[in-house]
Order: sequence, then C-alpha cells, then structure tokens
Amino acid sequence: MPKPKGQARLAVDIGGTFTDVALEMGARTLSAKVLTTPRQPQDGVLEGIAKVMAEAAIAPGEVGLIIHGTTLATNALIERKGARTALIVTEGHRDSLEMAYENRFAQYDIAIDRPDPLVPRYLRWPVSERLNAAGETLLALDEVSVKTLIPLVREHGIESIAIGLIHSYAKPAHEQRVAAILADALPDVSLTLSSEVCPEIREYERLSTACANAYVRPLMASYLTGLEAALRAGGFTCPFLLMTSGGGLTGFETAVRFPIRLVESGPAGGAILASRIAEECGLDRVLSFDMGGTTAKICLIDDAKPLSSRSFEVARVYRFLKGSGLPIRIPAIEMVEIGAGGGSIAWVDSLKRINAGPESAGSEPGPACYGRGGRDSTVTDADLVLGRLDPDSFAGGSFTLAPAPAAEAIERVLAPLELNGPAAAFAIAEVVDENMANAARVHAIEWGKEIAGRTLIAFGGAAPLHAARLGEKLGLDRILIPSGAGVGSAIGFLRAPIAYEVVRSRYERLSDFDPEAANAVLGDMHEEALAVVQPAAPGQDLTETRSAYMRYLGQGHEINVAVPVRPLSAADAAILKTSFDKAYTALYSRTIPDLDIEILSWTLSIQTQVPAPEALAESPADIAAPQAAARRAVFDPGQAKELDTPIHRRADLQPGVKIPGPALIAEDQTTTVVSPSFEASVNALGYIVLERRNIHD
Repeated sequence: MPKPKGQARLAVDIGGTFTDVALEMGARTLSAKVLTTPRQPQDGVLEGIAKVMAEAAIAPGEVGLIIHGTTLATNALIERKGARTALIVTEGHRDSLEMAYENRFAQYDIAIDRPDPLVPRYLRWPVSERLNAAGETLLALDEVSVKTLIPLVREHGIESIAIGLIHSYAKPAHEQRVAAILADALPDVSLTLSSEVCPEIREYERLSTACANAYVRPLMASYLTGLEAALRAGGFTCPFLLMTSGGGLTGFETAVRFPIRLVESGPAGGAILASRIAEECGLDRVLSFDMGGTTAKICLIDDAKPLSSRSFEVARVYRFLKGSGLPIRIPAIEMVEIGAGGGSIAWVDSLKRINAGPESAGSEPGPACYGRGGRDSTVTDADLVLGRLDPDSFAGGSFTLAPAPAAEAIERVLAPLELNGPAAAFAIAEVVDENMANAARVHAIEWGKEIAGRTLIAFGGAAPLHAARLGEKLGLDRILIPSGAGVGSAIGFLRAPIAYEVVRSRYERLSDFDPEAANAVLGDMHEEALAVVQPAAPGQDLTETRSAYMRYLGQGHEINVAVPVRPLSAADAAILKTSFDKAYTALYSRTIPDLDIEILSWTLSIQTQVPAPEALAESPADIAAPQAAARRAVFDPGQAKELDTPIHRRADLQPGVKIPGPALIAEDQTTTVVSPSFEASVNALGYIVLERRNIHD
C-alpha cells in the first residue's frame, strides 16, 4: 500500500493479553507493547499510542494513517457479551438456526453439545412472505406481519435485529422493505440484512452470519466511534482504517456497518506480514507461526499467498472440532488457531497428563510472574524459569517479571507428578510446543500440503521463544524472525492493501451460459467494491480480481476458479471449463467427463496495488559476532541441564554476523532462543535466520 508522503503511519493490534502498537516513519519503525485493558479496550490503545508517539517525539498531525485490528468482536461472540438480538425470518423457517446442517459433528458422542444459537427461539420471529430461488415472488410481503413485531421489540428490549428471509440473496426487496418499516418505528435499533452481509446461498450460514453481525454491531459501533472520537480529540486528523479477516483494509463506515468482517483481523495481519517477508526473501513455501499471549496461529503460505477461504467458525464448543462452532461466511485467510500462548494455563488432568490451555490468564490478572495477583502457572512462567526471559526487560521493560511466584505456581500445579524446577517448566513448554506442532501437521494434511522443506516465519511476543523447538519437532531446517517480531501483526497491518471483496450467488450452467447476466452481476459487484475502496484510497492505482465458485452438476461443494477481468462473452464458457478442469484436477487428480458444470456464486475483489519488493541483497560474510551483552543459565532439554548461554542484543547485530546456538537474542518486545541445533545469522534486511547445523561437527 502506498505511503502518505512525508508522514508517519500508525498500526494498533488488540490481543487477548497485549495491545501492540507500531509506528512507521520511513525506514524506521518504533513499537510498544502494553497490557490489554479488557473492560475499556480503548484505554490500552491510547496508552500504547501515547507511548510510541512520545518515543518518536512527533505530533499527532504528523501521522498520515491509522490502521486498527481488534479481537473485540471475536471475544463478544465467544463470551456471549453482545447485544440483545432478534431474528426475523420467513414464516416456517424459525428453527433454521438450530436445525443447522442436520448432522452430528461428533458422530459417536452420545452426549454431544451443540453451540447455542446467538438468538434464542423466543426472539426468532416469522413474517409472511416467500421468494423462490430465482428471486421471483411466490407470496408478497405482508407488512402487517412486520408491524406486529414492533411492540415485541420494545417489550424484550431488543438492541439489534437480524433480517434473514429465504432466498433474499437473489432479490433483497423484501428484506429492504422490512428494514424500512422497522427503521421508521425503531430508529435506535441496529438492523442487519442478510442480503447485505452475506448475499449467498445456504440459508443456515447466511442466517448465522447475519445474526453474528447483528450481535456484535452495537458493541463494535460504540467502541469504534468512541475510539475515533478520542483520536480526533487527541489531534489525529488522518484516515482511520480497519483490518479485515480477509487480509485487506477497509474504511471506518464499512467496519461499523459490517463488524463481523473484523473477527479475525489480528491474525490476518500476521499472515500478511509473513506473505510479504516470503516475497522479499524469495521463499516459495512458508509456514507462518504467530504466538502471542493467548493463542497461536499457523498459516500455510505458497508463492507469497496465504490460503484463503469463504467461511470459518467461531466460538466452538469443542475447540478443535470442526462443526462445533458458529459458521461465519465472510472472506478470511485460512489458518489454524489454538489456545497456546504465553498466558495459556497449565494443568494436570485426572490421568496425570500435563495440559496447556486453551484457557488463558490474559492480562487480568495475567501469569503468576506478572505479580498482578495471578496464581495460575502459564507458559510465560515456564519460559521465565527456563531462563529464556530477562525479568527486567520484559515487554520493553514496561514491568518486571517475578521468578519466585512463577516457580511456586509451576511446582504447585505439577506436584502430582513430583516435578519441580527447570524440569517442571520444560514439561509445560514441551506440551505446548507439541500441541502447536500437531496443529500444524493436521492443518497441512487437511489442505493436502506438506510441511517438509518450508521456512518457518515466527513472530508475536512468544513465537521466537518457541520457534526453534517447533522447528525441531516439524523437521524444518530454516527459521526466520523478522524485525519487530514481537508486534508482528501490527506491522503486518502496515503492509496490507486497502481492499474489499464482494460475493453474489447467481446460478448458471456452463451448457447454457448467459454472459450478459454474468456481466450485469459482476458490474454491480464492481461498483459496490469500488464504492468502499475508492474513498479510502483516493488517487491510488487499483487492482481487480474475479472468481467463480463452480462444481459438477449434483455435487454439494464448489471450488474457486479464476474469472477474466473483462466483459465476458459466450466463448468464455469454454475458458471457464478449462480453468475448472485444471483446478479440479489439482485437488482430486481427475475430472468427470460428460457432466455439466454449474456456477453458484461470483466473487470480486478490488484492492490497492502493493509494490513488489526489491531483490534481497546478499549479506556480508564472516562478520564476527560482538561480545555478548550478558550471560545467563538457560535450561537445554537436549542435555537436560542448564547451560551458560550468551545473550546478544538484536540492535547490536549487523547483517552477516553468525551466532551458534545455544544463545539468546533479546529485543524490546521478544527474545529469540537459538537452540544448540541451530546457528543464527542476520540477513541484509536485518531478519534473524536460524539454520539447522550438525552439532556433531
């Protein structure tokens, strides 16, 4: 994304434990990490901004752009702390949310728990109307049936309403009329139309997405408008953009209208960072590893492009079991996210097995070593006892860690196993590392990918501490730690394009392809996406991509096929078939002859252009490592003992320097552990590169 000339850019990422801030001023980037303030999230944001602005000694008027990503919407869905929401449906479809897919995601679990709908049955209200799949009216909207709901809204104190009528994706007129009637009578109630937030086939996913948007919209609107007002009052007059789950930036108004698109905004920023680094360094196969205070996120990136999808789940009843959560159908970067972060709480189950997470100590009270009243033993406590962390410089020295409470908490939790000291701390770290390695293996298998031969790009406050061990478990020979790794997702925001993706379900068969109808749909989609992107990126060059979701006639699922960005003609039916055959063969190693192909949905994305990186220069060779800034005893699991380990400050390391493990490389927001299995070097971009070495040489 082009940078405002002569102006700084500011990025803020709210996580479950820390709020990260990155300030970019030309080639210089400053960062700050402060504890998240869950009761008033904007307090942590403003504190972090003030901290980094003071360090940079610049005024708010010198900032040309602010980019924000937040977990607030995600947390509201998980913790069920959103608005009191009602759902209006077509008569006869009141129970679609609970019928869901009419399957069992855990087939042999006789005590299966399903996710509770965001809207209970008594707040799901039918109206009389009916459209068919082509958008033709079978039963006109009975406006009286809509008006009779107005007293119910007031009686139940409804703050937000989702409107999800059958087949509204094909023709939104009935939903729009329902909204107009309600808005006239209830101007203070938030309204979400499924035909706007998710205009696609498949009623359950569309209703679930509309309900989720309605559920978080009042909270997010209040937070975002409050934060914007506070920033304006503080002297910031620049544009305010939000990171979306699809890896692009969107304007303030769109974010307030469709806050559900922000659900995975933080992790998406990390994936964008890893993608840009892969492009800079010429890495064609990458495993992105983002470990913060609450979760770890793993993403597969090929040819500098992360895997993407049109749907994902939130608030799973069974954290790692697909189908046990609420489906959200929006553009998203595909990744696996597990409860494995610095604040993940360690515990021993009835079978005397050590577990770590998914529960987190968060920022209040935090791990035992924070000295804020926490008594739970966490991964950060284990890292401190293992000697990996400097108690006096954690999070840039914003507070001091306490080793004694950490050791006491670990010993108390692992007392049933008669473990104590570094061995107990290593047991916790080993469990969380294995959980992350296993998640990466399963994720790769589910997508038909291989992990072997990939470069691990690690960032987030905790990832560099665990990257070497994760690399050993996955058999990886190269690990890369970028500059500013501790606030990686926030830096990723600064590298993201302004973008917006539109989807429309419009059915066609290739045997009866209608290019005029397709062009009409794509034209409307182009105008909608342009209306979002252009105001946020005035004067910037834009790139458009199009695709179609296609399948063989009678199949239940579609695959994504690229569509030419130009007016389509009848001849394009053959081009689309060739592209479909190629994509289908890549997935299933075959095609099905003499079977018609159908298009269910079209997608169109417009984004600002991202400049290609300059070629990576070769680093100078054989530069001697500077003298260690300090030394500390660090537990080495390979030798089962503490080793006297040199500690280097990252700022002291020049490109070309080589440091054999064991070693620690410390910076303000994180520390890189170089195990004896690796040798660290610094490339021309200042990134730390760990290369596997033969320790027997």
